[in-house]
Amino acid sequence: MNSLQTPTAIAESATKHATKVPILDVHDVTVAYQRKPVLWHVDLTLTEPTLLGIIGPNGAGKSTLIKAILGLVPLVSGSVHMFGQPVSQERRRVGYVPQRESVDWDFPVSVLDVVLMGTYGHLGWFRRPGGQQQRTFLARALAQQADIYLMDEPFAGVDAATERAIFALLVKLREQGKTVLVVHHDLRTVASYFDRVALLNVRLVAAGPTRQAFTEDNLRKTYGGRLAVLDTLSQAVEAQERTR
Repeated sequence: MNSLQTPTAIAESATKHATKVPILDVHDVTVAYQRKPVLWHVDLTLTEPTLLGIIGPNGAGKSTLIKAILGLVPLVSGSVHMFGQPVSQERRRVGYVPQRESVDWDFPVSVLDVVLMGTYGHLGWFRRPGGQQQRTFLARALAQQADIYLMDEPFAGVDAATERAIFALLVKLREQGKTVLVVHHDLRTVASYFDRVALLNVRLVAAGPTRQAFTEDNLRKTYGGRLAVLDTLSQAVEAQERTR
């Protein structure tokens, strides 16, 4: 068989690759609360299944970005599409784990039990002590069998064993062809946890493969002159360099 392609076939292949519909396309998104921008002209496109960490200082708009993608907050400008469609048409393909602080834990547990029916028993590690609330909402998200998972600080308030278990689960989801976006605050684990990273401080400072975007220069641009985090930034970069 002749393995050579004609110029027409090559052009068609290139066009097909170039026009591949993104999994997620955030375009020129601005969000404001009481006329104060909390996200400003953010662009983020994902074309392949990935594990993406969203990092930045407190008040940078990380949680707002998750909510904007989900359509939970109004946009001043811009658009969000999943698989080429408005988010409102693809909600069934999305799993969401909110921040624990944003959840009303007085909500009847029996309702959550119904949501988790048929799933909870298959996830033995969810029964570990520590971080029970967080694991409950992870289980609920998994029950949706989504294609995109949006998780707002899923490692917050859990013990080390649970964090390792959650991370292993995220890796498994990625290996199954899922896309996972995670708001994350521990810079020391970014290099080992995520394929890609988005550094956010109202504006998107940088985004891309972790080895390219997670640099000391980008971290300083993102966190500014916050002296308390400079040592952590240096440690994070050193950890990144050791993985290369």
